[in-house]
Amino acid sequence: MKLNCLALSCSPRKNGNTALLARQALAAAQAAGCRTELLHLADYRYAPCLACDGCFAGGRCVVEDDAGLIFEKILAADRLILAAPVFFMGICAQAKMLIDRAQQFWAEKYILKKEVIPHKKTRPARRGILLSCGGAALPGTFDGVVQVVRPFFKMLEIELVATLCYAGVDRAGEILKNPKALEEVYKAAQTLSVP
Repeated sequence: MKLNCLALSCSPRKNGNTALLARQALAAAQAAGCRTELLHLADYRYAPCLACDGCFAGGRCVVEDDAGLIFEKILAADRLILAAPVFFMGICAQAKMLIDRAQQFWAEKYILKKEVIPHKKTRPARRGILLSCGGAALPGTFDGVVQVVRPFFKMLEIELVATLCYAGVDRAGEILKNPKALEEVYKAAQTLSVP
């Protein structure tokens, strides 16, 4: 059975460093036998969470925009690669806005007491990796990214099996000058092909 591997490229730059890492990871997953898909969040239009509690009634966000389409793909995926840059010591706004909209899954699980993942018992355990780059090389550069992504993965019942973060990488394409990073990402993504 082929696993479905989805990569979310969260950078506003389609050829930015995290986007390049997402493509590298997907190439490894595809070579290892996964079905792959890359989503650039910049191609979608979605609003931030309105904190309206509308999701408490049915477990789904009441705002009708592209976030619903993105989450359908996330729920259908067996493997998730989240590639997001650091902006001002935190995860980029494109990723944070989408993650905030995952409040609907918290409501589904804890308010409505329902399963978040469809057909969970007949599917492989879900796993994923986080890829990030930041221009700063300061202590704690990636703390904000990791602190946001961990509960997001947990809410979607995805085991975070690798966190690969690269500091001092700012200009578009700069990550390509780091063969060690590219190799690390490739190897980490290969492991996602194992059921």
